[in-house]
Amino acid sequence: MIPPSKTILIVDDEPLTREGIRKTLEAWSIGRYHILSSSNGTEALEVLNTRPVHLLITDIRMPEISGLQVVEDSRNTGHKPVVIVISGHPDFQYAQTAIQLGVVNYLLKPIKKSKLLEAVEQALQIEEERGRVETMEKMVDSRLMQAKTVSMNYSPPVRQAVLYVEEHLQEPLGMSEVAGHIHLNPSYFSALFKEQTGFTFSEYVTRSRIQKAKELLLQTRLTIADISEQIGYQTSKYFIKLFKDYEGISPNQYRKQANESEENMENQN
Repeated sequence: MIPPSKTILIVDDEPLTREGIRKTLEAWSIGRYHILSSSNGTEALEVLNTRPVHLLITDIRMPEISGLQVVEDSRNTGHKPVVIVISGHPDFQYAQTAIQLGVVNYLLKPIKKSKLLEAVEQALQIEEERGRVETMEKMVDSRLMQAKTVSMNYSPPVRQAVLYVEEHLQEPLGMSEVAGHIHLNPSYFSALFKEQTGFTFSEYVTRSRIQKAKELLLQTRLTIADISEQIGYQTSKYFIKLFKDYEGISPNQYRKQANESEENMENQN
């Protein structure tokens, strides 16, 4: 059996409600999820700060630290959970605040088992989709993608240069060479490229190569040396240094983390 990789935390100061939800979710989960419970907001925040919680189910009205405060503080933890709030009293102001905090569902006590399980399944689907988005964000250089999205607004010489870079990543790409290819003075081309793309030519080339490397790391089994060569670097040592400068981790660590994230998603399906 695949060990559970996701955690659900229940927070309620009423023992009967807390235990009822916990037992219902444990029977439904059949070991697929870690089900934890806390009797107050302080305990809940300790859990949230020490381990990833994927779904938080919390009562709104609790002494000392309210459920809404727990939700707000959970946004500052390393892993931001999706949230379902529960309440014994219909309160528009509480509900409005909960929505502003990104809560995905609001359940009134007494909670029917069918309503609880429906809300939990919907929340976990949302959490899984968020995970996919986060993985995509790690793969994509958002600044570079933004520059490419508006490339049709660039002047013809800059559009030509961008296209040339895309088609010749494997080759040496000096600014003077590309400026000559589009028949511009290198100094003028340098200023024009920076003005329109927001990058120096050198940074644009480097970001394009790192982006291509990330795609190859995730979509192929090529070695680091082969990837380095495919994106125009003659030595893998220099490529690894650049990759760490931009991504904060080595290419091998990046590939490993992305693969683990994908496996975790598959295990939940």
